[in-house]
Amino acid sequence: MEKTKAPDSEISIEERMRALYSLQLVDSEIDKIKTLRGELPLEVQDLEDEIAGLETRLGNLREEVVNLEKSILGKNNEIADAEAMIKKYEEQQKNVRNNREFDSLSKEIEYQNLEIELFAKKIKEFNAQIEEKKLTITESETALNERSADLENKKSELDEIILDTQKEEETLYKKRDKVENIIEERLLAAYKRIRANARNGLAVVPVQRDACGGCFNQIPPQKQLDIRSRKKIIVCEYCGRILVDDEIVKDNKA
Repeated sequence: MEKTKAPDSEISIEERMRALYSLQLVDSEIDKIKTLRGELPLEVQDLEDEIAGLETRLGNLREEVVNLEKSILGKNNEIADAEAMIKKYEEQQKNVRNNREFDSLSKEIEYQNLEIELFAKKIKEFNAQIEEKKLTITESETALNERSADLENKKSELDEIILDTQKEEETLYKKRDKVENIIEERLLAAYKRIRANARNGLAVVPVQRDACGGCFNQIPPQKQLDIRSRKKIIVCEYCGRILVDDEIVKDNKA
């Protein structure tokens, strides 16, 4: 069932302030759980991306080796063809009628020998490339195995943390949805914007020792009276956080 927010007119400023502070407390607890996970989700993602890259690279390298082996086979076939031509020309030389025919066949034999040398040189180059690529394949396979083991460990560690905190997190998110439902959209959007810009994720803070609980700048006495009166939502003029009085904080601890 789709949730419906209560009309703004039915919710007093004090109720909104209390709801905002309650939401902040819930979000701070969720933040603690995420901090417990630390960089693990990002590390898992990075490892998965790296493994995908290594697998793609290995696939390309193996395909290149296959293509080089096919090229070597092709050159060996060309050598065999050239050798057959040499043998043919040598047989023809035995039946020439003059020196000009003999010299012409000799040139053909010489050309085929040069072709064989060129094919052999290409084969040597292809073999060198294959050896180089096979070495890279071995190194990449080693790296892939290492990264896969790292990923398995990181995933296991992350799964263990998620399992330990799953129930608590689900409860917090349900509570969060419930509290959000009584806060008007405009105010909720402002809260989220302030939270996103605050390094510690605190958008709603109490006045403590006459100072803002977020940036610790002094709050003038008149403004403190306005905050305690709960007749309007007041933000810190220095950091922009929403300010609540000590009584709201105590009520949430009770």
